[in-house]
Amino acid sequence: MARNLDLTALRAFIVTADVGGVTRASSLLNLTQSAVSMQIKRLEESLGLSLFFRTARRLSLTPEGEQLLAYARRMLDLNDEVLARLHSSSLTSELRIGVPHDIVYPAIPEILKVMAARYPRLRINLTSAFTMTMKEQFARGELDLILTTEEEPGPGGEKLSCHDLIWVGAPGGTAWQNRPVRLGFEENCKFRAIALERLDAAGIPWEMGFFGRSNEAVHAMIAADLALTARLRGWNPGSTCAIPGHADLPALGSMWICLYDSGLQKGPIIEDLKGQIRAAYADASQRTTTLPVDLRSLKRASA
Repeated sequence: MARNLDLTALRAFIVTADVGGVTRASSLLNLTQSAVSMQIKRLEESLGLSLFFRTARRLSLTPEGEQLLAYARRMLDLNDEVLARLHSSSLTSELRIGVPHDIVYPAIPEILKVMAARYPRLRINLTSAFTMTMKEQFARGELDLILTTEEEPGPGGEKLSCHDLIWVGAPGGTAWQNRPVRLGFEENCKFRAIALERLDAAGIPWEMGFFGRSNEAVHAMIAADLALTARLRGWNPGSTCAIPGHADLPALGSMWICLYDSGLQKGPIIEDLKGQIRAAYADASQRTTTLPVDLRSLKRASA
């Protein structure tokens, strides 16, 4: 007949093994010393094994105890994960994340899909805006997590991956050959200032071909070969392409994709989300093709 291990006894066993004694374990578990000792004794009796060498000063694990410890940690981790995901009182009701519009696809939809399947009661609110705007919202406590594109992260920023900032235009287009260079940037785009500074430094004349705050309109101009813009390498939309390397255009440097955590939310759910973001955007540094891309590599990374 199958026997079941007592998870409460396993938890007492793990804490006792970690601190080396029943006295300290009882304090951490908020139990009496006799209760902790009884749980460990019951566990040993159910297994028919001695789990500790008992000396005057400190408990140390027997070989069997060392073997059990690894299994016990895994069992308790799985127990805690199940409770965190299914027990309504432990679920975070809402997470607020911000992602720049040009790096939303393909990673974020897949991550949100995974999170919705794992945590049915969780609500995630997504904001898509420029880095500067989201950092202002983040500073006001309006967002829990943000991704940014920056030359260097600010305080608290975690570097995920570095990408060249490149000129992009229409596939087979000739707009890059024109002088002055005609440009398409949303007016709040951080890449706009970088591009203008580099063109001015190189003595290349330019003119702005778009005025407004619509990224869709900018994209339409680029795809129609009416202007150039700048994007992170590997993140430019599929209907655009990198300008040829022999074009007489200045290098734009590189940018970091960074992750910021406000610390306002705690627990396994937000750690799971951060882990998926790290995996997706660290892997993105290996991309050499334009978007959209096959999501299978992302699924493997977040599995």
